[in-house]
Amino acid sequence: MSNPTRRGVVAGGLALSAGSKALAASPKVGGIGGATDETYWAEIAAQYDLSPEVIQLENGNWGIMARPVLAAYERHQAMVNRSNSYYARREYWGDLARVRARVAANLGVEPDEIAFTRGATEALQALIGGYNRLKPGDQVLIADLDYDSMQSAMAWLKDRRGAELIRIRLPEPATEAGLVAAYAAALEAHPRVRLMLLTQVSHRNGLHLPVAKITALARARGVDVILDSAHAWGQVETILRQLGADFVGLNGHKWIGAPIGVGVLYIAKGRIQDIDPFMGADDHAPDDVRLRVHTGTANMAAYLAMEDALNFHEAIGAPAKAARLAYLRGRWTEPLRGVAGLQILTPQDDRLGSALGAFRLAGRTTPAENIALAKTLLDRFGIFTVARHGLASGSCVRATVSPFTRPAEVDRLAQALTELGRA
Repeated sequence: MSNPTRRGVVAGGLALSAGSKALAASPKVGGIGGATDETYWAEIAAQYDLSPEVIQLENGNWGIMARPVLAAYERHQAMVNRSNSYYARREYWGDLARVRARVAANLGVEPDEIAFTRGATEALQALIGGYNRLKPGDQVLIADLDYDSMQSAMAWLKDRRGAELIRIRLPEPATEAGLVAAYAAALEAHPRVRLMLLTQVSHRNGLHLPVAKITALARARGVDVILDSAHAWGQVETILRQLGADFVGLNGHKWIGAPIGVGVLYIAKGRIQDIDPFMGADDHAPDDVRLRVHTGTANMAAYLAMEDALNFHEAIGAPAKAARLAYLRGRWTEPLRGVAGLQILTPQDDRLGSALGAFRLAGRTTPAENIALAKTLLDRFGIFTVARHGLASGSCVRATVSPFTRPAEVDRLAQALTELGRA
């Protein structure tokens, strides 16, 4: 099987041309287009225009659009700007319905189970704030790895619904059995828990939870799960029905590579009445999932470009992308385990890993110390990372690879951290 050509990928605004069909067919772990096929992945990396100023290992904030996606977004924006309301009122909703169906198919759900938002945060806040099955005295459960805004939203349920907040600390080092046991113990110790937040891939250290096993525990106890998949969709295979959560928030502008400002809210069939409509929603369509959020006049071009981003993502293939990201992450994390002066927070079990990895200098757990470490990596070595706070064990620095990351770049990180740790 030949490697994809750049011309084939770009042709037709990412329509599946001959080149991109080859791209979809070729990625195989250990084979042509596999995780270590550098010729293949150099072709993928060539689809991104990157700043030469730094080694970019902070790819968790949002995902850089591939060049064909950016070109499509610019075309959509020019069209919307040119046609104005003549397009918006006559054709936009039909086009958006097509994109909605495409997104739903990728997630393994029905179109009428999803709604577009401006990001996962908005989707999850709508789900948490709108969840109406709590009564005073019920408990809700969160963990130290959950995203800050989602923790705040769950805490707000005390004022909104009279619910008690339960916080747990997830075990380090993480194992699948240990994580499942931690949630099982929490549910056993707190039998009044009715709602729990799960984060599929943590923004702090990249931990990939065994979501399906934990949601099965919750379901057996009559506990609902709101799933934060902001960092999962696009870097680990995300088929929602397999995960077991009836309420999910996702991002399109992280690992799918859509323009900034695209998120998805999911509510499983039969559960729509458990989430209140947004204030002032139309009473004539109470079962419409889209009435659970209101985004005003949206960035129409960004939503339209979601289809182009999915073309690019699906041409690579979710399993191939996941394998490549795992390889790149492991290339820097594994050589550093046991290096004096360093603590690697990323699990060794690949099932629990993601593109995001975290580390700290031994004993350096304060926010200030890890902000300083990220600054040292930038100033001395030209490597851009970010400090993350909120872990029960203390602050850390996060490094995040991407499909365009080169092995030499993560090798440079490993060398820099070895030098800093030994110092």
